[in-house]
Amino acid sequence: MNHPHHISRGALARRFRKFLPRESVIDRPDSLRAYECDGLSAYREAPLLVALPETPEQVRRALRLCGELGVPVVSRGAGTGLSGGALPHPRGVVLSVAKMNAVLEIDAANRTARVQPGVRNLAVSEAARDLNLFYAPDPSSQIACTIGGNIAENAGGVHCLKYGLTVHNVVAAKVATIDGGLLALGGAPDAPGLDLLALLIGSEGMLGVVVEATLKLLPRPESERVLLGAFDSVERAADAVAAIIAAGIIPAGIEMMDNPAILAAEDFIQAGYPRDAAAILLCEVDGIEADVAAQTAAVEKIFAQHGATETRIARDERERALFWSGRKGALPAVGRISPDYYCIDGSIPRRQIGRVLAGISRLAGEAGLRIANVFHAGDGNLHPLILYDAGTPGELEKTEALGAKILELCIAAGGTITGEHGVGVEKIGGMCTQFSDAELAQFHAVREAFDPSRLLNPGKAIPTLARCAEHNAMHVHRGQLRFPELERM
Repeated sequence: MNHPHHISRGALARRFRKFLPRESVIDRPDSLRAYECDGLSAYREAPLLVALPETPEQVRRALRLCGELGVPVVSRGAGTGLSGGALPHPRGVVLSVAKMNAVLEIDAANRTARVQPGVRNLAVSEAARDLNLFYAPDPSSQIACTIGGNIAENAGGVHCLKYGLTVHNVVAAKVATIDGGLLALGGAPDAPGLDLLALLIGSEGMLGVVVEATLKLLPRPESERVLLGAFDSVERAADAVAAIIAAGIIPAGIEMMDNPAILAAEDFIQAGYPRDAAAILLCEVDGIEADVAAQTAAVEKIFAQHGATETRIARDERERALFWSGRKGALPAVGRISPDYYCIDGSIPRRQIGRVLAGISRLAGEAGLRIANVFHAGDGNLHPLILYDAGTPGELEKTEALGAKILELCIAAGGTITGEHGVGVEKIGGMCTQFSDAELAQFHAVREAFDPSRLLNPGKAIPTLARCAEHNAMHVHRGQLRFPELERM
């Protein structure tokens, strides 16, 4: 990246206030602290300035100004991300789209919603409710997270198995570039040329800033039913997941929680989870009533065949919502039993779930740390929560080392280092393990086609080759990790 010009905070604020209201430019050091991290609070850095534009034109002017001055820009939604993707640059601007929070249009005929980037995920479905439509991607933070952030990280959620990730549910986007330009991506099915919309989604704010998005809406299913299965071993629960998919059933969602996560969620939410279960599965089937009835019976049978000690079927909408509330509240619930937690986000083939969870347990024991597991079992997206105390010297570093080993375990199992949280600053080392120098060089080339000066979200997601050389040298020095659980295949 070109070194940013050393412009003072006061001088930069004056330039921004030429086209933004005074209250939309935050430059007081005490106020800047509110923006020093995202959901990965272990990493903190105060920005030089925060700007809160209200229109696409203001976003374009802000980017053009930063491009001319060589000032780094970190775009930010609600700050709910868990990989440090919105960590500020100390000599840069945080460009918050929080004020751009309007649902611009609901098109019932085409089943789309046109929204600004600061719209909350859940607000899209709320706006479409009277038309019996909904927006499918539903991250656990959907009450707060924004569409712009969802696009940056390619967010998923508990219903991604059947309905897809963000990339499958965005029809079009308008994107402001670092030179103040505006790109219109997507919109036309089977359009010629490169699929730049798919390239944008998951690019972590390094290619441009979304100023408007058109989202796919789906009809609400006629019937929805949730089954809760309790198991006396994680392996049996994992085998049941594979059996459900092998039977040709594609649930709307299938989630797993292990006992530490069950206990934390039950103490917090009182969802009625069986406290003595080693693991529970939440499986939701939806569609027309006849199909839902048949699939419910099939899943119940599969649970029994794989040793479920108990199976419950939600009796009504209230109980269905209660079952899901425990899963969606699992992360804050774990926050009540530990001073801090570190959420990993690796993805693996479904057939490897049992083996990888055994490996995670072994690694945690070796590190002397506790772990609670909650994850999207249907698509193998793991969320191990490492419990630690940042106030204890050396414990954060020990936690980070354990997290890196878990991601290496995911790679060894044929998986990847992230399913939906993104790389951010958290998984830079994992990128060096998963990708070759040639592949990383190609990533940099794509990025520089949009942002030659690398001012957009610098230092995130794609490591430099020099950094990877250092990382790999350390890896060789400590010896290659062995994962006996995977060797017994």
